[in-house]
Amino acid sequence: MEVAPTSEPPVCRIMDYGKWQYEQKRKIREAHKKSHRPVGRLKEIRLRPETDKHDLDIKLNHAREFLQEGHKVQFTMFFRGRQMLHRDKGYDILQHITELMEELAKVERPARATGRRMTLLLVPKV
Repeated sequence: MEVAPTSEPPVCRIMDYGKWQYEQKRKIREAHKKSHRPVGRLKEIRLRPETDKHDLDIKLNHAREFLQEGHKVQFTMFFRGRQMLHRDKGYDILQHITELMEELAKVERPARATGRRMTLLLVPKV
């Protein structure tokens, strides 16, 4: 096998070509494994307007973990029946979440309502 064709004289080495090919593939595979880092995926946390304070705190702790791992977090507030009359309560809860997560995350998409759900998208600060 020719190792350095551009040098004068060209350098050649006798080797098992199949073994060399296998080692090259292994090197590429290992480099690919090392370069792979977790890409920020979207994690969703679902809420209701009546979600209790303690339950909300647990969900916020999960959101903090997700943000520290580099994931995006989407808070989705669902409304059913007469809850639709109290959308302002949903906005208040999502605004409160934004204030609590301010040190870890920034708002990519502010709270907005579409149909029976309201969403807020947070991304980790870099």
